[in-house]
Amino acid sequence: MTNLAETEANIVNRLEAASERVQRAHKAASAVIFGQDQVIERALITILSGGHGLLIGVPGLAKTLLVETLGRVLGLDAKRIQFTPDLMPSDIIGSEVLEDNPGQRRSFRFIPGPIFTQLLMADEINRASPKTQSALLQAMQEHHVTVAGQRHDTPAPFHVLATQNPLEQEGTYPLPEAQLDRFLLQIEVTYPDLVAERRMLYATTGTDRSAVETVFTAQELMATQRLVRQIPVPDKVVEAILKLVRSARPGTGANVETDRYVSWGPGPRASQSLTLAVRAKALIDGRLAPSVDDVVALADPILRHRMALNFAARAEGRDLGQIITRLSGQLE
Repeated sequence: MTNLAETEANIVNRLEAASERVQRAHKAASAVIFGQDQVIERALITILSGGHGLLIGVPGLAKTLLVETLGRVLGLDAKRIQFTPDLMPSDIIGSEVLEDNPGQRRSFRFIPGPIFTQLLMADEINRASPKTQSALLQAMQEHHVTVAGQRHDTPAPFHVLATQNPLEQEGTYPLPEAQLDRFLLQIEVTYPDLVAERRMLYATTGTDRSAVETVFTAQELMATQRLVRQIPVPDKVVEAILKLVRSARPGTGANVETDRYVSWGPGPRASQSLTLAVRAKALIDGRLAPSVDDVVALADPILRHRMALNFAARAEGRDLGQIITRLSGQLE
C-alpha cells in the first residue's frame, strides 16, 4: 500500500508540474497571438494528445504565426509547406538522386523533404491535388514514409497543423474522409474581439517585437505527452464519450435526428481522439481527471470533420454544428 501511495503521489506531483508548465506555454503563445485563447488551447490539446490539427479560417487570422509561435514555445523544429495545385509528392517527402563519385560506384542518396520536421504547417492543404495530399497520409498515421522501397522515419515528435480557407473553393480539392479522420481536432479560427484587436494594433504596428519564450524542449514535450496518457478517465466520462460518438452514427437508432439528417458518422477513432483530448484539456486546466463537461466542450472540434449531412438536411437548412450541440447537450 505504501508503494502504491508513493506512486500515486509521484504522478500527482508530475501532473501538477506539467500543468503549470503547459499553462506557461499557453500564456507565452497568447502574448503573441491576440484574441485566440480557445484556438491556442485546442492546438495545445492536439499536440499534447500526440495528434494533428486542421485549422479552418479566413486569411489574416494569424494561423501561420500560430504554428510558428507554438514551434518556438514547445521547442520544436518547425517547417512550412505552401500547398499549390502543381505541388508534387516528392516536394513533400523528398526524393532519391543518383550520385556519381569519381572512382566509386554510382549510388542513390535520399534527400529528405520538408515533411521531416517535428511540427509541419501544411498551408492551404486543400489546394494540392489528391495525389499530393495522400503523400501526407502515411506519415500522419504511421510516422514514416516509404521511398523506393526504403522506410524513412519522421522525427519524434511529429505533428501536422494544416490550414484551410473556407471562402475560396475554386481550384481546390476537398480532403477525402480517410484523411480528415487523421486529424484529431478541427479548429475553427474566428475573428478576435474588439479588445484583442485593439491590443493587436498597438503591439504589431510599432518597432518593438515581442520575444517568444521557449517553455519546453522536444524531449520534455514527449514526456508530457506520455503523462497525458496516464491521466485516469472516470467511468462516467467513458460512458459519455461512447454515448456521444455512437449517437452521431446514422442507422443505429441511437438518435432520431442523426438517422434523419446525417449521411455518415464518426468511427472508433473519434472515441479514441476524444478520450485523449479530454485528458489533455484536464491537464491544461490544472485538474487531475477529465469531466463530462470536457466531453461537451470538445464534441464539436472532434466530431465536425467526421460527420456529413445528407441531402434532406441541406434542403431543410440544417446545420451540423447545431446537431452536434444537441447531441452533446443530452450528456449534461
